Formats: sequence, structure tokens, C-alpha cells
Amino acid sequence: MSISRRGFLLGASALLAGCATNGTSDRANYGDRLDEKHPLKAMSLDKIKPELRRQEVAYSTDHAAGTIVVDTPARRLYYVLGGGRAMRYGIGVGRQGYSLAGSAYIGRKAEWPTWTPTPNMIRRDPKKNLKYAGGLEGGPNNPLGARAIYLYQNGNDTMFRIHGTNQPWSIGQAMSSGCVRMLNHDVIDLYERVKVGGRVHVIQGRRDA
Repeated sequence: MSISRRGFLLGASALLAGCATNGTSDRANYGDRLDEKHPLKAMSLDKIKPELRRQEVAYSTDHAAGTIVVDTPARRLYYVLGGGRAMRYGIGVGRQGYSLAGSAYIGRKAEWPTWTPTPNMIRRDPKKNLKYAGGLEGGPNNPLGARAIYLYQNGNDTMFRIHGTNQPWSIGQAMSSGCVRMLNHDVIDLYERVKVGGRVHVIQGRRDA
């Protein structure tokens, strides 16, 4: 099948337009957030791998719109939009043995939350965590970042959170104490979409779990 020069040029123009649109979208997604209680500067896109950047994608699932699906092996979080679409985010996840699996729900959520280490965290690393037993106020140096979404099961706090991070290089890694880390710009976006009571499903191990 032959392609005319005009057809080739039109196709090439559309492709370039698509690339330009994606670049513009990324710059908007990770631009300055000066309206925040603790203003966030724009993130340098060269520090965020393209596959870890927030984007709407095709996503086939039986979960209802509004559900969060955490795909731990893939280091991805999906917010189900419905109609075969989802918003996809890159995430950092917990080390093996410190992770939640299965279904939960959003018990509460908070902006620039206070961080308090769990008793287990204090026991594992008292030198690092004991001084924060009374809580660390929200801010740029707080490990929960700009937002926290608290996961519950059967009316009880699981002690696992979906939260921002002041260590953006950790996105795509398995290194935390079990919680799900997101770029601050991304967790703000997710926070604005979800509601208390919304469902969360966490996949561990095999993708078909």
C-alpha cells in the first residue's frame, strides 16, 4: 500500500502534535502549586521517568468507577474512571513483608498531614523515630508529603496510607515501611478525585492475584 506525500505529512503533523500535547500536559501536571499551604515548585520533568508520570490510560477492570487499584508489582496506582479508562500514577511501595493486600476503603484523608511513627517503626529504629513519637507537623520535611489517604478495614485503621513524599526519587522503588508513596503533585490530584468511603484494592505478588 502506497502513502501519498500529503498523507505522510498529515500523519507526521498529527504525531508531532500528540507529542507536543503530552509535553504540555506533563508540564501542567507538574508545574508550580503556589496555592498550597506549603507552596510546591514545578518538578523538573527530566527527573520523572515518562512511564511514571500521571496520565489517563486504557484500563480494563471489573472494579467500579471511583475505585483505587494499587498494582504493587508494577509500581503503579490506577484510579478507575469507568468506560475502560483510568488515571495511572507511578508509585513507590513497601518492602516485602510490610505491605497491605486485598480490599480496604478510605477511612479519612488529610492535607499536609501530621506524621506519627507506629510502635513497630519505633521498635525497629528507635534512634530515628522515637523523637517523633508525639507527631511531626505537616510540611516540606514531613515524610507523608502534601496529602495522605488513610486505608481502613472493618472499621479499623490498617496503618497503611497512600501519601506524598519528600523523596521523589523513591517513586518506582520498593523501600518504604509498607505505605504507598506518590509524587506530591500526583497525590494532590488523586486526593481531589477520591471520597471518604471509596474502595481500594491492593494487588500483591502476581498480577492476577
